[in-house]
Amino acid sequence: MEREKILVLDFGSQYAHLIAKRLRMMGWYSEIALPSIEVSSIKNTRGIILSGGPASVYEKDIPEFNKEILNLDIPVLGLCYGHHIMAQTYGAKVGKAEVGEFGFASLEKTSAGSSSPLLKGVSSPTQVWMSHQDGVLELPQGFEVIGTTKDCPYAALQNLSKKRFSLQCHCEVKDTLEGNKIFANFAEICEMQKNWSEDTVLNHILESIKKDAGQKNVLLFLSGGVDSTVAFALLNKALGQERVLGLHIDNGFMRKNESANVAASYKAHGFNNFICEDASESFLNAVKGLTDPQKKRMAVGENFIAVRNSVLEKQHLDGSNWILAQGTLYPDIIESGGTKNSKVIKTHHNRVDGIQELIEKGLVIEPLKDLYKDEVRSIGKKLGLEDDLVMRHPFPGPGLSINVLCSNGKMSESDREDFEKAEKEIQSISLEGIFCENCKKNLVKYVLPVRSVGVQGDFRTYRFPSVLDFGDEGNGFCHLPKKWEKLEKASGSITNSSNFINRCIIKLYQNPALKTQDLTLQEGYCDRRRLDQTREADNIVLTALHKNGWYSKIFQHLTVNLPYASTAERCSFVLRPLCSEDVMTARFAQLPQEDLMQIVRDIAALPYTDAIFFDLSNKPPATFGWE
Repeated sequence: MEREKILVLDFGSQYAHLIAKRLRMMGWYSEIALPSIEVSSIKNTRGIILSGGPASVYEKDIPEFNKEILNLDIPVLGLCYGHHIMAQTYGAKVGKAEVGEFGFASLEKTSAGSSSPLLKGVSSPTQVWMSHQDGVLELPQGFEVIGTTKDCPYAALQNLSKKRFSLQCHCEVKDTLEGNKIFANFAEICEMQKNWSEDTVLNHILESIKKDAGQKNVLLFLSGGVDSTVAFALLNKALGQERVLGLHIDNGFMRKNESANVAASYKAHGFNNFICEDASESFLNAVKGLTDPQKKRMAVGENFIAVRNSVLEKQHLDGSNWILAQGTLYPDIIESGGTKNSKVIKTHHNRVDGIQELIEKGLVIEPLKDLYKDEVRSIGKKLGLEDDLVMRHPFPGPGLSINVLCSNGKMSESDREDFEKAEKEIQSISLEGIFCENCKKNLVKYVLPVRSVGVQGDFRTYRFPSVLDFGDEGNGFCHLPKKWEKLEKASGSITNSSNFINRCIIKLYQNPALKTQDLTLQEGYCDRRRLDQTREADNIVLTALHKNGWYSKIFQHLTVNLPYASTAERCSFVLRPLCSEDVMTARFAQLPQEDLMQIVRDIAALPYTDAIFFDLSNKPPATFGWE
C-alpha cells in the first residue's frame, strides 16, 4: 500500500527540498514532484505545497505548471513563487514589489489572520524569512489577507472555501521561527496522520545501497568530512567492509595536518578498509593559473576522476567490478543546478561532467543525496559514530582551494565598470540611526576589488564586498562596535540596497606600516605558498575555537585568503564563522569580541598578513564561501 503524503511541487527554489525535509522530520511523509505533474499521477496525496523558485511568474520561460492541480479538492499552500503563481492563477496581478525583502521580516496577523487555521497558535508579530523582489500587487478573487509585513501588504493570503493558502515568506528555513508550527497547521488542515520516522529513513537508505550496488564493490571518495564519513559507515553497514574501499586523497588543499588526523580517526573507530593517496602535485597542477571559481571547481572535480582511475590501476582493481560512491548532499545538487527548474549557484566538485557521465551510466551511489547536514549527523549518531567524526565542521572536497581567491592582478574593463558602480552604491547608502555618534564619526565605507559568489532570490550573484572601517585603535587594530546586532543591520541595509555588492565585511586589522591605498589587487593563484598561508591562519582560528568552546557552537568556519595586499607575497584574510542548521540559510557567528580580537592579534603576527576582515553577511545574500 502506498504511503499517504504531502506533495511538494518544485519550481526550482534553493529551499524546495527543505520543505519536504521539514515535513519528514516532523513525522509526515513528503515527496518532491515537478509542477507539470499530471493530475492522474497525484495519488494518496493529502496536501500540496507550491515551492519558491528563481523565475518571475510574468516572464516567458517559466517552469511549466499544470493549473488543473488547483481544481483538485486538496488543500494547497503556496510559498514565495508558489504564493505568486497561486495569486496569478486566481486573477491577481504579480510584478516587481516596490521594496524587495531579503532576510528577516516581521509578519503581523490581520483580523482575518487571527482566526486563520494556517496561523493558529502563531505569534503576531512573528519573525519570518524573506527572499523576493516580486510581490502580489492586488488581492486574488475569493481571497483575504491574513498577514502583512512593513513592505509587503499581501504577505499571507487564504481562501477558506477552496482550502487555498499562500505566504510570501519561506516557512521551511529555521529563520522563520514558527515555520514548523505553520506546517503543522497545514498538515492538520490536510487531515494528514504522522507516518515517517528516522528509523524508516535509515532502513530506506540501507536497502537502496544494496539495490544500487548489486554485486559490485564500492569505492568512496573519503574527504574526512561529515558527509563522506557517514556515507562510508552506511556503505560498510549495508555491504560489509570487504566490499567497500575508502579512498582519502590528500589533494594539497587540506587543513594543517588534516590527512594524518583523518587516518587516525578512522583507525580509532575500527575502519580498516581505507587507503590514503598523496595526489597534491596533481591537483595543484590542475588549478595552476586559474582565476575563475567555476573553472577551479571543475578542474578539482575532474582531477578526482583521474586520480580514482589511477588508484584503481595501482591497486590492481578491476574497474568493471567497482562503482563510485560520494557523500553528496541535496544542497550540493541544488546549488549545482541539479534539478529541472533550479539555477547554478556554484558547480560542486561532485557534479562536474566526468561525475555526471558516471551517474548517467548508473555507476555512482550517493546514499545521502536526499538529505541535509543535520539529518546526516543524526544518521551518523544512530550508526554509532563518535562526535569527533560527525560533529566536525564541514570541509568539502575542494578544501582550501575555494578559500584562496585568485587574480591575475588586473581588473577587466567590465570588472572596473562594475567596481566603480559598487563604489558609488556604497557611498550613497545611509546607515543613519544604526551606529552611535562616535562610531559614525570615524566610519569609512568602501569596496574591495575582488568578487565573491552570492545567492539572492535563488540566483547566483558574483559581486563585490563592501567594507566597514571604524578607524584604528592603535598598532593597526581597528575599532569593533560592541553590538553585533547593529553590524548585522548595517550589513543587511547595504546588501538589500545594492546591485553590485553582495557582502559586507568589517576591517579588524591593517598593517600599521601601510595606508589603505597601499593595499591593491595583486597577482595570486592557488599555489602551495598561498595554501600554506591559509593553513596557518585557519589553524589559529580553529585552535582558538576549540579552546574557548565555540567550535561546537558554530556550524562552520572558513578562512579566506584574498589577493589584496601591498605585494604579491603578502595577503589579507577574511574570517567567516557561521551558524546554520541546513546550509540553505545561515547567520554569521557573533563570537565573543574579546576572543575574536585575540584571534586577530595572532593572525596579524604572521609575517605575510597585511589586513584582516570579518564577514558580516548572512546567507542569503552571500553564500558560505567566497567561491
